[in-house]
Amino acid sequence: MVITIHLRNQGSEKITLELWHSHQFRRKSQIFQLTRLDDDGMVFEIEVGLSSFHFMFKGLKNDPGFERFYGNYLGGEVWCLPDRAEVYPVKPAIPKGYINDYYNVIKDLIPDQLYLPETDIAYLREGIPPHPSKHPGIKASMLGANVLKDGTVLFGFFHHRAAQVFLIGNFNDWQCPGHPNPDPGEFFKMELYRGYYDYPNIWLLRLPSDLHLPELEYQFFVIGGVPLDGNRKPWRYVHDPLTRYYGKDMQRNPGLVIDPGRYQWSGGKWKTPLLSDLIIYEMNVYGFTEGDADIPVSEQGKFKGVTRRIRNGYFRELGVNALGLMPTSEAPTMQGPTALGYDPCGFASIERDFGTPDDLREMVDTAHQNGIAVLLDLVFNHTANTFNPLWGIIGDSNPGGFYFNGGTPWGNRVATEREEVQNYLIDVCKLMLKEYRVDGFRFDATHSDWMDHGFLHRLQYEIRDRGFKSNCILVVENLPNQPDLNRDGWNGFAQWCDPFHDKIAALLREGVYQDWVDDSPQYLGDVFYYCRNFYARHTNNVINYCESHDENSIPFEVATDGPALQTEPAKERKARLGFMATIAALGQPMIYMGQEFGVDRPRNRVQFDWPVDLNNHKFFQWAQGLINLRRRYCGLKITGSDLIEEGRFHFIIGPWLEQGNGKTVIGWRTIPNAKPTEQMVILFNFEPYPVTLGVDFGLAGRWVKLADIDQVSDLEPFGNNSRDSSTTIITQGYVPEFTLPSSSGFIYKWEH
Repeated sequence: MVITIHLRNQGSEKITLELWHSHQFRRKSQIFQLTRLDDDGMVFEIEVGLSSFHFMFKGLKNDPGFERFYGNYLGGEVWCLPDRAEVYPVKPAIPKGYINDYYNVIKDLIPDQLYLPETDIAYLREGIPPHPSKHPGIKASMLGANVLKDGTVLFGFFHHRAAQVFLIGNFNDWQCPGHPNPDPGEFFKMELYRGYYDYPNIWLLRLPSDLHLPELEYQFFVIGGVPLDGNRKPWRYVHDPLTRYYGKDMQRNPGLVIDPGRYQWSGGKWKTPLLSDLIIYEMNVYGFTEGDADIPVSEQGKFKGVTRRIRNGYFRELGVNALGLMPTSEAPTMQGPTALGYDPCGFASIERDFGTPDDLREMVDTAHQNGIAVLLDLVFNHTANTFNPLWGIIGDSNPGGFYFNGGTPWGNRVATEREEVQNYLIDVCKLMLKEYRVDGFRFDATHSDWMDHGFLHRLQYEIRDRGFKSNCILVVENLPNQPDLNRDGWNGFAQWCDPFHDKIAALLREGVYQDWVDDSPQYLGDVFYYCRNFYARHTNNVINYCESHDENSIPFEVATDGPALQTEPAKERKARLGFMATIAALGQPMIYMGQEFGVDRPRNRVQFDWPVDLNNHKFFQWAQGLINLRRRYCGLKITGSDLIEEGRFHFIIGPWLEQGNGKTVIGWRTIPNAKPTEQMVILFNFEPYPVTLGVDFGLAGRWVKLADIDQVSDLEPFGNNSRDSSTTIITQGYVPEFTLPSSSGFIYKWEH
């Protein structure tokens, strides 16, 4: 059997081919001399008796010692490149040019609402500040399927190891070399360009504008540089990692070409709010409206159902001003009570079950019109296994290929330490910011065990520091919390605060939570003072919560600790205490959908019963009032790096103070500015019995009680409370005997 091996090499050095068989116990090599030269380089014709063998080139300049493998499934003629170990069954494409030159040709055709992928973080290799003169990088990678102003569609695909790439779709009957009845006249062969690191790794093709199809479906067909398929063929059909939306065919899952310019935005002058002003409402698009009688059936469990609730004024009435959407990326799981969306299969794509990309745009647009920010939950640490477009898309020594490196408790770990993967994930964020106008992101499971923190620092630098969206809100679930994401504090990542949640859960259970946190007075001051002694450098680094999709609701949680807390009144009182602690603690509060109703449910549940009459729902009315106190009064949302040292925050009771003396009671006074009327006092008792102690209100005069565990009563014009109310405390500053009932909380404000 004669095998022809081509080596693309124009060098004049003397090169030989060394061949050996893998079955040999001791390697016995054969040496073959060059047969001839052709326009591509060197040709070796070798005669072998076995169907597979290993070989390498000897004398090849700058060769790192690649050992190549030939199998008869490759055919009788193969091609090699000097800078990679692949053996190709087809002639590898020759780079046509440099990506920046192509970009200069089409740059004036880029629509305003289109994000054309551009990220190249090579300049950050030497640290920050960067050195762009040393690493100029690419102007745009142009990856994905991008509709240009002239109606043409520019397709870009990153693959640094392929020999040839074909664009396929319903516009050419999916024709390619792998088609059952291939018709070369219908093939759309992509062209290779030098891109990242001036290396040939970006494939481009521009479709004409006269393809009159209602929906353009597409995929790529890659030859070489991929794991062998089930028939031991070195090619495969792959999905575009930047697919914006998948088609209806759940078996093939073709990508759809999406034009982001079709949606007409309202044109309002929305500005993303400061992180310190946020009250976040975590919600699942499906669970928030599925089965609710006040939502049309066609809109239940979809973006449109959420949009309807926004327009109906629900969030404006509740008082929250940021929606933290659980993942909206495409996931293979069916929607249901426990479908959370944390098994993504397309980072840039929108979940088909929730609606269309324009439905998401409409929801964001409507939210902004109603003063509400929108945060997307991105799961960059792992991907789904049942449908995984990134798996095996580029061959590599790691299982799953180039985009993966190891595992996590939830699936395959994404290789976030690789610069090309970082480019891709940052481009996903930029696409969401520009094409959907979201205000920021929450990143799932970002502990350094699962995600490279260098990637997160580069992401914030690309998005915020370089001005892509300087006020972008960046939140991480970094449990247990690590301090390296704080940056300067005020400009770092906000983190879901694990110490706050766990301590509050233990206190409300009146016992131990998860075997590592108890209800002792220890650390009580720390968790309310934005965990500064644990990890945070600024109040902006902290997102406080006592419920989330990952946690039992407070009524469910406390009932697991004995019969004393299993009654409905006990569960509700603990739920109110946890809710009030979350709203009042330093940092940013987050509540989970349904928490405003005191819903009793286990963790990882996204469905709950929507109340029939909110006007007569006591828990909702109380929670709504408390949230709006936080929105209205700066004394409940003071922000900074060291508020005690600045004289804006004073602990007045606590287990380490004489007024507290070892009990789980906590209280503080806030002085946000020079106005006495902005001063507030907040008190909590987590003991299951009343505690009487002295309270230093600090300022003589009248202290109006705005809230306790049972009711909220705001001042005019938002309520009927006044300085003359019977609950107002008149004092010279110090109240020697103040009784805090069991499991209670109070908010007071000074008045003239």
